This record gives sequence, C-alpha cells and structure tokens, in this order.
Amino acid sequence: MGATVDWLRTTTPGLLVLCGLAIAVLLFAIIKVKLEPFIALLLTGLGLALAAGLPVSKIVGTAIKPGDSLLETGFGGILGHIAVIIGLGTVLGAILERSGGADVLTGKLLGIFGVKGAPVAMGLLGLIFGIPVFFDIGIFVLAPLIYVAAKRGGRSLVLYTMPMLAGLSMTHAFLPPHPGPVALGGLLGVSLGWLIIMGFVCGIPGFIAAGLVWGTYIGKRVQVEVPAEFLIRPDQPVGAKREGPGTATDPGSTRTETRAPSVVLIGGIIAIPLVLILGATFGTQWLAKDSQLLQVLTFLGTPAVALLIAVLVAFYLLGVRRGSSVQELSTLTAESLKPVGMLLLVVGAGAFFGKVISATGIGTALADTMSAAGLPVIVLAYIISCGLRIAQGSATVAIVTTGGIVAPLVAGHGYSQMAIALIAMAIAAGSIILSHVNDGGFWIISKYFNLTVKQTLQTWTVLETVLSVVSFAVAAVLFAIVG
Repeated sequence: MGATVDWLRTTTPGLLVLCGLAIAVLLFAIIKVKLEPFIALLLTGLGLALAAGLPVSKIVGTAIKPGDSLLETGFGGILGHIAVIIGLGTVLGAILERSGGADVLTGKLLGIFGVKGAPVAMGLLGLIFGIPVFFDIGIFVLAPLIYVAAKRGGRSLVLYTMPMLAGLSMTHAFLPPHPGPVALGGLLGVSLGWLIIMGFVCGIPGFIAAGLVWGTYIGKRVQVEVPAEFLIRPDQPVGAKREGPGTATDPGSTRTETRAPSVVLIGGIIAIPLVLILGATFGTQWLAKDSQLLQVLTFLGTPAVALLIAVLVAFYLLGVRRGSSVQELSTLTAESLKPVGMLLLVVGAGAFFGKVISATGIGTALADTMSAAGLPVIVLAYIISCGLRIAQGSATVAIVTTGGIVAPLVAGHGYSQMAIALIAMAIAAGSIILSHVNDGGFWIISKYFNLTVKQTLQTWTVLETVLSVVSFAVAAVLFAIVG
C-alpha cells in the first residue's frame, strides 16, 4: 500500500493518474451528484491536496496564519484580479440595456442592411452588444428584437437567431470583461489588452464561419415559426421606443423609454474600456518606461479603472441626464450584481483547484509528458478544455480548471504575451465546443427560440462546435508562427 502511495505522489505516471482521478471525481460530482460546481471544485481540490501528501499547513495554513495557504491564495489571487472587473462589466451592461441601447443598435443595423441582410444585422447586434453583457443576459435582452425581425422578414426564426447567438457566444468566450477571459488573464499572467486583440483576431473568423455561414445554411433548412405569444408588441417596429425587457436580472419587468439614446452614444460607451485598455497595452510596447504619458495610459488602461470610467459616463449620459435619480441607478446596480456572487465563487474555487495541481507537481509532470509526446502546449490546452466542457457543460468551469492545469506549463518557458494570449484563446475555444443537454445555455436557447431538442442540437450545438474549431485553428496557426 505504501509503495502505491509513493508511486502516486512521486512519479510522473502516478501524478498523472492522481490528476486524472481528481478530474474524474470532479466531473462525477457535478454531472451525477448534481453538486454545485463551487462546492465540487473546493472538495476535489482539498481531496487532491491531501491525496498528494501536501502538508496541512500548506493547504489551509495554521490557526494563527492562514493567509499563505493554497486555499486563501488560490481564491484571493484570482478574485483580486477579476472581481472588480466582472462587477463593473455587469453594471455597465445593465445600464446599457435599461437605456434601450439594444433597441437602438437593432434599428440602426436593420436600417443599414435591410430585410435581406437582417441575419447579418442580428449577428453584428450580438457581437456588439455581447461585449458588455453576459451571454444569457444578452439572450434575454435581444430575444424580443429577434422575434420581431423574424416576423417582419417572414423567414425561419433560426435564420435570425443563429448569427446573434454566435456574436454573443464569441464575445463571451474570447473577450474581457467576461469571466472566462478575465480569469485566464490572471491564471496565465497575460494582459487583458493582448486578450482583447487575440480575442478579436481568433474569434471573428469563428463568428463568420459559425454565425454567418453556418447560420445562413441551417436557417434555410430548419423552419421554426415565431409563436404569437413570443411577440410582446408585434405591431411595433424594431428599434422604436417600447416597453420591453426591464433589467438584466428581470427580463420580464417593464421599462418605459421617453427618448432613445443615439447609436453613436451607445457605441462610444461600449468602446471606452476597450480603447483605454488597448492604449495601455500599446503604450507599453511603444513608449519609454519612464514616460509620463505611459504612466497616464497605464492608469487609465487598468481594466478596473477603464470600466469604472465607462460606468460613470454611462450613469451620467444614459441615467442622470435622461431623468434617472441616483437612487434608481443604485437600485439598478444592486439588481444587476445579484447573479455575480456564485460566478465569482466558481472562478475562485477553480483557481484553488489549479493552485493545488501546481503545488503537487502535476503541472511539471504534464510538461514532461507533453515534451516526450511532442504535443504542443496549445493543443494540450484545447484538448483538456474540450474534454471538460463536453463532460460537465460549464464553459467557466472548463476555462478556470484548464487554466489552472496549463498555467505551470506556461510559466517560466519564455513565451511572449502574444503567445500566451493565443494559448488562452485555445482554452476559450475548447470551453464552448459541443454544447448539449448538460449545458444550461442549451435549454435557454431551446426555450427562448421555440426549438425542439433535436433542432437545438442541429443548430446551436453545431454552431458552437464550428465556432470552437475555427477559432482554435486560427490560434494554432498564429502560435506556430510566434510561439
């Protein structure tokens, strides 16, 4: 028995078996036992640490000094990096939605592309509006607009839905301030500026292939009508002032708009954090380290500061200046932040799990095995992320778990920020592949767009797979050039 334990804790094959067992237990707890991912990750991480023979003082610290423990540094390190960013991003999305920004963007895009180009307009709507809002919130906000566009166009609801979903999924998986990319920035030590750049570079081809090419193809072959009860006000033009989804957390509440904000204003507010973050990234490359301008750009381009500026601008231009009181804005902020708590706990627990993996030496064992097999780190990252996604359904869990496993393989190997960002894109791409019945998003889409399970598999599941494969292919090619 003792020899077996030593083999598991000290040899490369043993550590790999230990890691595999831990992941299997994690998936069993989430899939079969239906345990919350937060609890499952925490229990599995503690169990793996004990099984690997790590000292208790290292796992949980001591009664006097717990701060240096894997438990606290695992949670605290990543949450210190992402909590503010996710919180501010959520608030920004809520004020943009409440102001009628989605309606305005829809009306403008449909005016540009016309009835025949409506699917492209819906894709761009998802792409633009998906930057500041979470995936499921984007569906709640944009679904009524899709219904009306499909009814007016007289074609299958699928033709309009798939491009929009591709835009929302692409931004959610690849771009900050969404939880997955932000978490990867902290886990892999890569700037959000590079993640934004590579997110667009890798994600846009996937969006075109999945949303526009596949969406158009399947939208002509799967016919789905828009039920009358789906239309809130079928006689109302898209983009008009309307009563509709109220808040990000309560899509069924009502909102009465007295005047619509301009599309330039909405686009400008969405662009503020992206421009500031990219300014800091490029400033680091082009300016001297002691430059005063670089200091200003670095401060303004810090993601938390950039998002705070965007939120304050949105509060004033879309709130106070349009008649909202500070109390109403505070209520909106509180409502929008309610769903964030569990999300942060899952990310923190995933980071702890990854910290344990690193501390046990499993990361080094994986690196040795990978080197012996000649498997590039970006391919390994994608395969692990795909496996976790398919098995347990949550993209966030797949990202943070894979990030924790891959982080030791990246650290100390001299990869450039661009190369690390491409590895992060591979993980993000793997986390969205083959959405099926164990994914909550699968059922949201089935419900909101009048699809049967078979139709959801034919449309949405394939769309996610195309988006994943194409985006990874772009990342892999670029990594082969720069890595």
